[in-house]
Amino acid sequence: MTSEARRVEHQLTDKGYVPVYTTAVVKQPWASYSPTDHAVWGQLFRRQREILQGRACPEFLDAMTALGMSDAQIPKFDELNEHLMRATGWTLIGVEGLLPELTFFEHLAAREFPVTWWIRRPDQIDYIAEPDLFHDLFGHVPLLMNPMFADYMQAYGAGGVRASTFGSEPLANLTRLYWYTVEFGLIDTPQGLRIYGAGILSSKGESIHCLESSAPNRIGFDVKRVMQTRYRIDSYQKTYFVIDSFEQLFKATVDPDFGPIYYQMKGAEPVPAASVLESDRVFNRGTGEGWLADGDV
Repeated sequence: MTSEARRVEHQLTDKGYVPVYTTAVVKQPWASYSPTDHAVWGQLFRRQREILQGRACPEFLDAMTALGMSDAQIPKFDELNEHLMRATGWTLIGVEGLLPELTFFEHLAAREFPVTWWIRRPDQIDYIAEPDLFHDLFGHVPLLMNPMFADYMQAYGAGGVRASTFGSEPLANLTRLYWYTVEFGLIDTPQGLRIYGAGILSSKGESIHCLESSAPNRIGFDVKRVMQTRYRIDSYQKTYFVIDSFEQLFKATVDPDFGPIYYQMKGAEPVPAASVLESDRVFNRGTGEGWLADGDV
């Protein structure tokens, strides 16, 4: 563990933001947070808690309450770890910024969730180009209290470690799976569609857009379909995939042998982010309003 925690951020160049990676694990320097840092946390926390009522899945909201998160101050990792360890055996570890894929997978496989120790500046309240403490802690951590979702995250990490031995294509497939589930997933509930993806849960605009806009597609989850589908990193998603339950998500990751799946998809042309296929279970076929014609990754 590194003794001094650095703030490792993406670098802005004439071609846009360039990711900067780090592998260091650091102790959360809680005493170093400024009043401004705590104020930013509080502002974001209050805003998202209000917006997410009736939009987030109940498992997320209940878990946040069980963890004791509030707008009063930035939570302490050590205190959250006591709750997580009792509930699902997970531990939060402090990191300085974005991790390389294999390092990230290894932590998840060990039931360790990396949380960026630093929080965005006041001028970044509405958008930051990389994960910060608010995204990681508010968006991701509560659902680690749910045993089924917690097991899915570990299984995903173990799958990532295995996929790293197959080459770049399987890693791209797994990145899409993480993007469309852990970051931008929706779940079907008796009350209607609800949010469970951290990228949405931590975003004011996308929390509303993903459920209430007519622009995006909302399509039933299928693991192979998701792993073939491109996505957006610079705008709201063109397509959201809807799971029936966290059990479905877990079984789709644990039950199949991904080796043959990777082989079947090898060399296949990825599906554009906006596409709706004949085989899709469609909750909503998007109008496409406001979509950019290029930029899928």
